[in-house]
Amino acid sequence: MNTKQLRRKILDLAIRGKLVPQDPNDEPASALLKRIRDEKADSITNYELRITKGKAPFDVPDGWAWCRLGDICFDFQYGTSQKSDKHGEVVVLRMGNLQNGEVDYSDLAFTSDASDIKKYLLNPNELLFNRTNSPEWVGKTAIYRGDIPAIFAGYIIRVKPIFIDPFYLNYLMNSEYHRDICFHVKTDGVNQSNINAQKLSNFTYPIPPLAEQRRIVAAIESVFTVIDEIERNKTDLQAAVAAAKRKILSLAIRGKLVPQDPNDEPASVLLKRIHAGKADSITNYELRITKGESPFDVPESWSLAMICEVCEPQETKRPAGDTFRYIDIDAIDNKRHCVSKPKVMSVRQAPSRAAKGVRNGDTLFSMVRPYLENIAFITNDLSDCIASTGFYICRPHSDILFPQYLFYYLTSSQTINGINSYMRGDNSPAIRKDEMDSFPVPIPPLAEQRRIVAAIEAAFEQLDMITEHLN
Repeated sequence: MNTKQLRRKILDLAIRGKLVPQDPNDEPASALLKRIRDEKADSITNYELRITKGKAPFDVPDGWAWCRLGDICFDFQYGTSQKSDKHGEVVVLRMGNLQNGEVDYSDLAFTSDASDIKKYLLNPNELLFNRTNSPEWVGKTAIYRGDIPAIFAGYIIRVKPIFIDPFYLNYLMNSEYHRDICFHVKTDGVNQSNINAQKLSNFTYPIPPLAEQRRIVAAIESVFTVIDEIERNKTDLQAAVAAAKRKILSLAIRGKLVPQDPNDEPASVLLKRIHAGKADSITNYELRITKGESPFDVPESWSLAMICEVCEPQETKRPAGDTFRYIDIDAIDNKRHCVSKPKVMSVRQAPSRAAKGVRNGDTLFSMVRPYLENIAFITNDLSDCIASTGFYICRPHSDILFPQYLFYYLTSSQTINGINSYMRGDNSPAIRKDEMDSFPVPIPPLAEQRRIVAAIEAAFEQLDMITEHLN
């Protein structure tokens, strides 16, 4: 169970009376509801009797009661319909400011409208309910704690409970039970959903005695404080794991991860072998990039070459038959650098971009927005796929480059940063094929490449085990 699931479980136990013990000396919720009724001069007795005859959503302890939200609150109020500004006297809270049950004060809007400020000014510990937008946003709530003066926008409803702990109500309205109600009662518009005040007032909630509400709030906050610390430590550790992986790759491609073996055949011999008979000599390129164009120094037994000199030409392949498997940008998991799920498409509906063949051992590198790191290694089960022309297909010559070594080089920070420097364009910044062709690759002896890959994978396996335990 991850921390998000743990929070949901805590709230579920809380609203079912299973988080803290009941105290027989507490004033029962029925008496609390009568006091609320007297305050409102409105009867809720009939509703209570109606839902206690087998219609309650779930069982609650003795001393608790079920009621409508409208029965325990003053009238619900929509916020201002006036447009807010970037500057002003008072903050205008919007739906984006309601995050995880609290008010988030980033990305603020403001107003100086005196009538709005007077009408919608919030009091500390009032509850805000987001009534519109996407299903994920509808029903979000937050407690306004009075940190800074604020009013609220029109797609937010102010909820003012009577004799009910607002923090208990806020936690209740962040539970899966509340989310399920919102999902089933929302009204779908063209592009968004909506829960108006009338629907909100009919939400049915379990109400404990007031003293127990406060014990529940204290228990939840105590547990959530621990979970917050776990999440902070988890985030720190995940960042450390990611940094460790980047450092390992940096050491690997500089020849500092494993020792060199003087008995290894030097990379220069491998390069001369594949360029034998070619009109173009790699020697000139090696001399050119060692005079300032090399991204970093490499050991003596290593060489530097352009990607196009150590990889095979791009393979053109068109879909055939009835259906085919297509790898586009959306199919790439840019965190794990793999193909998550290729699309199965009809050949008749094949996009013109579906034109590159792939094989086991290829590395796909997206030339569009390369900073997103949409890079993937092709395994044997993907060899029948066709890739988008948005990818540069790195297919290394097997007698000079170990495929996994090239893959790890291409996923290193040094490579990503170097290739990003070629980006151009505003909407979809990209790099050109010729820029990928000429990008330098440090080439270790083939035997050392295999030792490097083995060392990287052993270290990554240990780091991945740490991440897995975190989750």
